Amino acid sequence: MYKIKIFSIVLSICLAVASCDAPAAAVSTAIKSVPESFDKSTDTTNISTTPWRTYFKDPNLVNLIDTAIKNNQELQITLQEIEIAKNDIRVRKGALLPMVGIGAGAGVLNVGKYTSQGAGDSSTEITPGHIVPEVLQDYKLAAYANWEVDIWKKLRNSKKAAVSRYLSTVEGKNLVITNLIAEVADSYYELLALDSQLDIVRQNIALQSNALEIVKIQKEAARTTELAVQKFQAEVLASKSMEFGILQNIKETENKINFLLGQYPQEIKRDKSNFLSLLPSEINSGIPSQLLANRPDIKQAELQLEAAKLDVKVARSEFFPSLNITAAIGFNAFKPSFLFTLPESLMYSLAGDLAAPLINRNAIKAEYSSASARQIQALYNYERTILNAYLEVTGQLSKINNLGKSYDLKWQQVAALDRSIGLASDLFKSDKADYFEVLMTQRDALESKLELISTKKEQLNAAVYIYRDLGGGWK
Repeated sequence: MYKIKIFSIVLSICLAVASCDAPAAAVSTAIKSVPESFDKSTDTTNISTTPWRTYFKDPNLVNLIDTAIKNNQELQITLQEIEIAKNDIRVRKGALLPMVGIGAGAGVLNVGKYTSQGAGDSSTEITPGHIVPEVLQDYKLAAYANWEVDIWKKLRNSKKAAVSRYLSTVEGKNLVITNLIAEVADSYYELLALDSQLDIVRQNIALQSNALEIVKIQKEAARTTELAVQKFQAEVLASKSMEFGILQNIKETENKINFLLGQYPQEIKRDKSNFLSLLPSEINSGIPSQLLANRPDIKQAELQLEAAKLDVKVARSEFFPSLNITAAIGFNAFKPSFLFTLPESLMYSLAGDLAAPLINRNAIKAEYSSASARQIQALYNYERTILNAYLEVTGQLSKINNLGKSYDLKWQQVAALDRSIGLASDLFKSDKADYFEVLMTQRDALESKLELISTKKEQLNAAVYIYRDLGGGWK
């Protein structure tokens, strides 16, 4: 009894020493607040709450997005990541419960006679007139249980961390959907812009070819030289070369859309007739604090931060004693015929082990330090994601404003150059302007029209990106 008391005291001292070296819980720094508004407006109306089927008016684009969400491989990969994270929760939850199993076994044992067991067996009768056999068989059928008692909430915190990571994968899926919608819409508007540019180039080829015929007639009449003919011929060839370049860009853009849709190359259905008449959607940006709830990447970073905090708690729990309870119950006999003889063959056990790391705790300290560092990383990533979201929105709002003003001026430029083409042609026919002025006017008009189309494409894409940056599309 005295020895047991001494052992208990020594064990208590060891556990106390092991626990007192545990570091204090890591403390996260305060997260920076976001500005109150984007442009001094406090209107909370936000386009991110608008479903994408309503936000995009073009039925062809809506059908493309719908197909992409169903078939896109990257999205399917992300869905499997969600399943993996869900199964990890089941693993962590299972660790909270006792591990129960059943086992059966058979064996033989022959101990030396000059041992304590061998000497005892020689004088022990199993049945009247029979000593224990030299070669003793052993048969066992039993149920076993092992349970780690979650004293310090290590297992529960581990399960909560797994839940947070599962939820972060769900937000990751939402982020993929948002980006996928934006990418399909961006590529679709690029395709429409290329169609419009192709139409402009072909109109310009017809105009240049007509001018070339006029120059040839004037050369025959000795009103101009072969140099003018060759210059106009070169412009026609340059425009035809540009036509084939645009055709290649159209094919590549169609392939890009088909890849996003998870399908083999095919023509993308679209309306090619009214690109310049398309109007960007009306923009309501709401207030910056709404980004915290609407943007999947911010919510994902927040959940990852929460999981990292729980990981620190789990790592800190490793410094404390762990309590394991083991138990077994079943049948045990040296002959099969005795295996189910009760109560003689009944065996059972129950034991509790309390243990804590005492020496060489460097590995535990290193894991705790790593968990703390990962928590700080997650914190900085969360703050960076919020900052990036705010800057993306303000940048797109500024771009939308400036593109609107630029488009109006380019439209006026195109109108002026269209008028100048007719004037230059008339002056050239009446010998009041040389061929170089006609060439430069046609070239400037072509460039301005192509720039107008590019500006319109940037306007439409800016409306797509502000919808994405505000967190729209995944709901």
